[in-house]
Amino acid sequence: MKTRLLYPGTNSMIEFNLEHGEAIKAESGAMVAMSSTLDVDVRMEGGILGGLSRRFLSGENFFFETLRASRGAGHVLLAPSSPGDVVLLEMDGSREYNVQKGSFLAGSETIQVNTKMQNLAQGFFSGEGFFILKITGTGTLALNSFGAIYEIKLSPGEEYIVDNHHLVAWPTTTSYTIEKASKGWISSFTSGEGLVCKFKGPGKIYIQTRNPQAFGAWIKKLIPITAKVSGSQSANGTGVVGDILDIFT
Repeated sequence: MKTRLLYPGTNSMIEFNLEHGEAIKAESGAMVAMSSTLDVDVRMEGGILGGLSRRFLSGENFFFETLRASRGAGHVLLAPSSPGDVVLLEMDGSREYNVQKGSFLAGSETIQVNTKMQNLAQGFFSGEGFFILKITGTGTLALNSFGAIYEIKLSPGEEYIVDNHHLVAWPTTTSYTIEKASKGWISSFTSGEGLVCKFKGPGKIYIQTRNPQAFGAWIKKLIPITAKVSGSQSANGTGVVGDILDIFT
């Protein structure tokens, strides 16, 4: 299997070239186009319990798509649902990753995607909830971001602070704690920074240049919406605009 990253930046797309019999797994709805020699099969990673835990504990999709070159070699094009970048990581089994919800795009069939429970402080204050994704196995892993992806390499013992909503992925062996961005609660509140993650190396941290929640709040300021909380209408507004805002808030 060979991969190629197309249009890196805010409009990234990835091409997987598969030999006969090879397969990948992808987030539901990520397929843009594919060769006619490929078949798509919808599956639950880890069975019913695995699918339920991803959907209700980490907010991910219940199903994954398995794309297999069952009738000969071919390729498939995948893209994330939001504007942003894609990073490709090669996993040899010696490293596992914590991944924020919404950042898994695709991977080799030999990669496993499960949910992981953070401790009480991390789950309550991180902004990502008590459950995040844990990626294990071997093969190629494709992660997507909102905005561009920036890699931070930490030396042993080196500490680094990242805003919670800008996290994409980090090794499970890299420790982190939740702290206030400013010295006092009043300073944190007035600065708009709130809580941050303090990492301690070694390890590589992948962050995104844009904050999805901040982007959603910015859009709401620009578009006048009369909120109607009734029936099936969105709490953020009505129609398509309200549905779009729900993605980021």
